[in-house]
Amino acid sequence: MPPLPHARRHPMLSATAAAVVAALLAGCNPSAAPTDTGKPPAGPAEVGVVTVQARPVTLTSELPGRTVSTVVAEVRPQVGGIVRERLFTEGAEVKAGQLLYRIDPASYQAAVDSARAALAKARANVDTLRPKAARYAELADIKAVAQQDTDDALAALRQAEADVASARAALDSAAINLAYTRVTAPVSGRIGKSAVTPGALVTAGQATALATVQQVDPIYVDLTQSSADALRLKRAFEAGQIRQAGRNQAAVTLILEDGSRYGREGRLQFTDITVNEGTGTVGLRAVFPNPKGDLLPGMYVRAVLEEGVAEKAVLVPQRGVSRNVKGEATALVVGAGNTVEQRVLHVGRPVGDSWLVNDGLAAGEKVIVEGSQKARPRAVVTPVAVDGKVAASPAVQAGNTRPGA
Repeated sequence: MPPLPHARRHPMLSATAAAVVAALLAGCNPSAAPTDTGKPPAGPAEVGVVTVQARPVTLTSELPGRTVSTVVAEVRPQVGGIVRERLFTEGAEVKAGQLLYRIDPASYQAAVDSARAALAKARANVDTLRPKAARYAELADIKAVAQQDTDDALAALRQAEADVASARAALDSAAINLAYTRVTAPVSGRIGKSAVTPGALVTAGQATALATVQQVDPIYVDLTQSSADALRLKRAFEAGQIRQAGRNQAAVTLILEDGSRYGREGRLQFTDITVNEGTGTVGLRAVFPNPKGDLLPGMYVRAVLEEGVAEKAVLVPQRGVSRNVKGEATALVVGAGNTVEQRVLHVGRPVGDSWLVNDGLAAGEKVIVEGSQKARPRAVVTPVAVDGKVAASPAVQAGNTRPGA
């Protein structure tokens, strides 16, 4: 079939083709696209901020330690023999001088009796020689006896008197040994288990203690701390920055192994401090009252030392602090004109969920804690307090600028 002549083409097809061509040309030309979308232009991004304030903060240090008895006395026999009786209950409280063991005293009683008899004999000899020496002295004055006889009589008297002194000392020694057959508590405290039973043979000065008595009220807590922190702590104490529980003593609280807090407050004693060359730590000692015996020797505890109160401490939430490539603590701060500024901070110790800021922030400044991914340095943002209210944004006063640069 022959093609239709040009003049006979449908007019509607030509109009449609022209419209399609016009649309394609408009798509290729961005300037020809419509610009009015009906939406307002986007404003500054909203970020959550916290306004830092200066307030008093109690500064504490938590140190590991172990409880130690204030007095430890090992009970050892001072004479040998057979143990006849054990006169205490293991684990009970004992008083100083309380009878703990009784060693067979028969041989020591016999030694006392023998020494007493020797003393009596020596005294009788003196009673005989003393009048004799006196008579010889009188006769010597009238030249009735030789001087040598008089000297011999006086020498015999002095020897007899020395024998009396020696016999008296022997009696005292025998009496002491007899008393040692009664083994008593050297100090008051809690006694542990007995290492011997009745019938056991013990010897004087043996290596194994019969039992151990420990005083646990009050009780020591030995702590370890780095030498640098110890020096700082000592200087703060001397400067009066540490709250004192007494003269030259600082208040300490105790956290037990189960996480509970001990109900009584102790005090820190600054005694001899020696640095451990292997660990670089020093030993400190705290003293705690322990009337109920809740603290037992050897327990692992943590001591919380109240170092002092910083009257104008500036705290910043930890979630608002990050680290740069140099490892420095940084924060995004909303400054004058709601402009974001990246600030390098000098932070100290953590306080709860915040950092104690030593330098880099001043009271009244606003730190971004939410939406930091939408904020960039020198960008303008809309600060919103974390409670949802829009934060005021006055210009930073001169007195609140960051100290030091």
